[in-house]
Amino acid sequence: MFISSPKDKSGAIRIGQRDVGFGHKPFIIAELSGNHSQNYALAEKMVEAAAAAGADAIKLQTYTADSMTLDVNAKGFVIEEDDSLWRGEKLHALYQKAATPYEWHAKLFAKARSLGMEAFSSPFDEAAVDFLDSLDVPCFKIASFELTDLPLIAKAASKGKPLIMSTGMASLSEIEQAVACAKANGCSEIILLKCTSTYPAQPTNTNLVTIPHMAQAFGVQVGLSDHTAGVGVSVAAIALGATVIEKHFVLDRNAGGVDAAFSLEPQELSALVTETERAWQAMGQVTYGGSAAEEKSKQYRRSIYVSKDIKAGEVLSRENLKIVRPAFGLAPKHWDVVLGQVVTKDLPKGTPLDWHLLQQDS
Repeated sequence: MFISSPKDKSGAIRIGQRDVGFGHKPFIIAELSGNHSQNYALAEKMVEAAAAAGADAIKLQTYTADSMTLDVNAKGFVIEEDDSLWRGEKLHALYQKAATPYEWHAKLFAKARSLGMEAFSSPFDEAAVDFLDSLDVPCFKIASFELTDLPLIAKAASKGKPLIMSTGMASLSEIEQAVACAKANGCSEIILLKCTSTYPAQPTNTNLVTIPHMAQAFGVQVGLSDHTAGVGVSVAAIALGATVIEKHFVLDRNAGGVDAAFSLEPQELSALVTETERAWQAMGQVTYGGSAAEEKSKQYRRSIYVSKDIKAGEVLSRENLKIVRPAFGLAPKHWDVVLGQVVTKDLPKGTPLDWHLLQQDS
């Protein structure tokens, strides 16, 4: 399986003031989701904390409860799964509680930009696409559950901006349909995000090796929308070629928030920024023989040294030679050749052995 070099500068996508691609450090998105608990002051503090942690962008979700679902109690409109964080919640009520008010968007976007970050959102209906476009967002994000909503993808793609799409539980053919729809409607700058649509997700069902396969299959950049705990999975994704990492964000998990259980706190987000960049820097190129930075360290390899004082004419043996560090003598591979040789001059202990010190056959 081929993984493109992370320092390959081709195919970068411009999102606002950031270039996203293999030749650039990972693009880290802090997803606010509904963790603001509809408290604007808290939302603003989250933006400030994300910037302080080094995130490249914040992302909102743009919907109303009515644009997401119907206000009914029929089967399917109430969460029944035993392992769900939201078991027993009515969908309409949950979305009502988690929604980011439309009137906040412009203020939060401006706040993020003032702090040097990009800011955009996931639209969940066509009206939300127009609303976000009116705020001059640098890109659109399609959530994993909306990947099969081709009319929504067509609408977002028609705006001529980059499109980030989470793939979640989508099949290969469903991803193919989404990518084809985006391209057919004018969007050629597409980033797919590998995503496991469980909340929280477990490392064991994250399947990161899908990332290079997806990149090769669709010829686009691939990142990770990560719902696992901690930063380890995201760091591993960078080593597999991910260019974008999206993580849900919260100021304090213990204070609550609809997605708090699988969200990063500020110090964890800071670690994510640092460690993913380290992973990206470490990828480099296929290299053997050591780097230029390692050249000085070669002196600490082993070589053949005189281990006892030797008089001219004496024979070299295991009693007066030793393979030790440093590496200024003959390489250890010559050990069997030099044993039994005669020296031409007195050699004090600590002399690096060299060919010119040995008697040459006439």
